[in-house]
Amino acid sequence: QVQLVESGGGLVQPGGSLTLSCAASGFSFSQYAVSWYRQAPGHERQLVASIGRRGTTDYAEYVKGRFTISRDNAKNTVTLQMNALKPEDTAVYYCNLPYTRHTWGQGTQVTVSS
Repeated sequence: QVQLVESGGGLVQPGGSLTLSCAASGFSFSQYAVSWYRQAPGHERQLVASIGRRGTTDYAEYVKGRFTISRDNAKNTVTLQMNALKPEDTAVYYCNLPYTRHTWGQGTQVTVSS
């Protein structure tokens, strides 16, 4: 069965950095694109970044130049490196399969505050 587990969130000051990890299991990881999403209180869940089967990346406008998504197929993981964090980045971050959407997990909380 498909499992996607997020980790790496925490509290950071504006301008700081965090690295999030998505650990996948239960499916052929290398055959699927993986995306990071986030949801802040009172807001809809939004797409942050995606990485395709061959490593093609795509980012939301508000994170371009600050966030980097990558994958390690040997370890079945997807990483989101977040730099120059802003208070507006505060949200619960989730990973999922954009084309075959799995049940949302618990996500990992990212809080950016001075």
